[in-house]
Amino acid sequence: MQKINDVKFSDIYITPDKVAYIADISTGGGLKLLEAADFHDFMKLVEQSWDGAKPSYSIFYENIFYRIERSVSIFGVRYCGRKMPVKVPDFHTLGFNPKLAQYLLSLSKSSGLLLWSGSTSSGKTTSISSLLKEYLSMEGGFAYTIEDPNEMPLDGIYTSSTGKIGLCQQNLPPNGIWGEGLKSALRSKPNFILVGEIRTSDTASEVLRAATSGHLVLSTIHASNITDAISSLVKYAASADMSEELAYDLVSQGILGVMHQTLAGIPKAPVNSFLFANPDVTEGDQVRAIIKSGNLNLGTVLEAQAIRMVSRNSLFQSSQ
Repeated sequence: MQKINDVKFSDIYITPDKVAYIADISTGGGLKLLEAADFHDFMKLVEQSWDGAKPSYSIFYENIFYRIERSVSIFGVRYCGRKMPVKVPDFHTLGFNPKLAQYLLSLSKSSGLLLWSGSTSSGKTTSISSLLKEYLSMEGGFAYTIEDPNEMPLDGIYTSSTGKIGLCQQNLPPNGIWGEGLKSALRSKPNFILVGEIRTSDTASEVLRAATSGHLVLSTIHASNITDAISSLVKYAASADMSEELAYDLVSQGILGVMHQTLAGIPKAPVNSFLFANPDVTEGDQVRAIIKSGNLNLGTVLEAQAIRMVSRNSLFQSSQ
């Protein structure tokens, strides 16, 4: 009988009576019982790793990360687990449009916020983790991540073909406080900061602080489109210690790009819409001007940038 890490699956569902199910590919949507020789050991680690508070956490079993979600049903405790890749996928293998991928890689020495939006299981975390891995391999330097739970195995040393060395340190938010984690990141003088998800007001405000102080910040947010992503970021920031007007102003200063992602096809590949601001904040920029105004009529700009990306013309049209 195979061990659990050798069984091919993405998600695992464990019932209160400790029976596990995984997707049954042969039925096109059904489930089947998981059969694994070491399931008892895996289950023991799942139960012992819960800290008694947070329903979401991660475990590291036999060199593979699993993201665990614990819930209590009327019949007892249930667990859902997501098996993460053994290694972070190479950015060039994810299936991005080549010209879009080339532009994203060109931002490795820029500062500001690259915000990845989409629904659950749309590949947001995989995309920003893979992009960060590529930046470290290209440029070297120090990357500081704040995630809860940690998902992709980013921690470690990277060496580029030119001999540049990169180092990534993965961290949990101290005591669950994301804002404190970001303050710690800034004190560590990183070249890159990855924030697993923006979902609190203090996270949003500290992310904007980092993005406007010379750092390249990568993060994700749940949103149905690019306009919704920007609006959600502003609402989170404005619920902290600033007005909505100030939040729009900071987002306009700090934003470098917003991606919205879904997955489609077999095998699944990213389908993206995008909006980029001029990396040179000293120049007039239509995108920053629109965001600062708070009137997010972005349809024309989104269409124009999509056309310019294909035609290789400059993405940016001066607002002056």
